[in-house]
Amino acid sequence: MTEEYLLEIRQLKKVFPQGNSKIVAVSNINFNISPGECLGLIGESGSGKSTAANMIAGLLDITEGEVIFDKKILPNKSCRKGFQLRKHMQMVFQNPLSSFSPKMTLLYSICEGLRYRRKMSRNDMVQKAYETMEMVGLKREYANRFCGELSGGECQRAAIARAIVNEPKLLICDEVTSALDVSVQAQILRLLLRLKQELHLSYLFISHDIALVSNISDRVAVMKEGNIVEEGTPDDIINYPKHPYTDLLIRSAQMKRK
Repeated sequence: MTEEYLLEIRQLKKVFPQGNSKIVAVSNINFNISPGECLGLIGESGSGKSTAANMIAGLLDITEGEVIFDKKILPNKSCRKGFQLRKHMQMVFQNPLSSFSPKMTLLYSICEGLRYRRKMSRNDMVQKAYETMEMVGLKREYANRFCGELSGGECQRAAIARAIVNEPKLLICDEVTSALDVSVQAQILRLLLRLKQELHLSYLFISHDIALVSNISDRVAVMKEGNIVEEGTPDDIINYPKHPYTDLLIRSAQMKRK
């Protein structure tokens, strides 16, 4: 029986022009994510993981390859149809503060994702926003605050609330804990694990921290210079690395913990 995937990435490639030459940022990568699964995408800065995420999310045009989401091939970012097909795919960024308008309250920002639902009244949207805030650990009293008034961890919780309010199937989490201190990182990780179970979410979880990725992921893909060089379970990747680059990432993480 053939397994059905929520997300299929086929020969995805991104080339950026640079003067008379070209830079291949992502080089014909392939991976799949099943419903309810978390794939961790690990690599150093410049490895191409965020570029891949932006193409999948429709924030960056694809040079070559296909993004298949929920059995539908997604067009490039410039196509309106792509926006409609991606409505069940949301992204959470490294710096949540920069992704919020400083002129919008938290409540307004969370409700914004519900506005395309034509049959949803304003009162229903507000109630849904309140319920989602509580789900991520934010009290209702935060609703009329601006994100600039929140701590880093609270702001990231708000970003997660905004991402899940529209009941997506896939969250793309791009370095969502790297700007937070260690204790807050652990809290956000526990929140994401709980939401994954309660909402049956799938994650593409991107990070440079291989230890962090192994704690949340069902599978891990290692990316180097635009290529996926290794893929496996967290146990296989951490304890039985096959590629020298994977081994280097593990040793680097071990040295940082000492």
